[in-house]
Amino acid sequence: MRTTIDLPEDLFREAKTRAVQQGTTLKNLMIQYVRSGLRAQPDRASPISVRRNPPPVAIPRIPGHPMAPALSNRQLNAILEADEVSASRVADPCSPKLS
Repeated sequence: MRTTIDLPEDLFREAKTRAVQQGTTLKNLMIQYVRSGLRAQPDRASPISVRRNPPPVAIPRIPGHPMAPALSNRQLNAILEADEVSASRVADPCSPKLS
């Protein structure tokens, strides 16, 4: 299954270097690390929180109205970027006024 993850630049360089040193691909190295991490037994001394993140927020549905379609990450990022641009225009007194 294909997925995308964001790694800090220094961590990416270190992983890529390690893959080259081991004569493998970054993909295979990541698979190896994820498998070993999943196989590792949790440390009994450190408490593990069952709920690390807050529970998901329920979006109320209005009876008789269709459900809102799910948005992709690309669509969500476009909306957030548009909000940031409009907010920066409002905050910047030097920006040209739109009529």
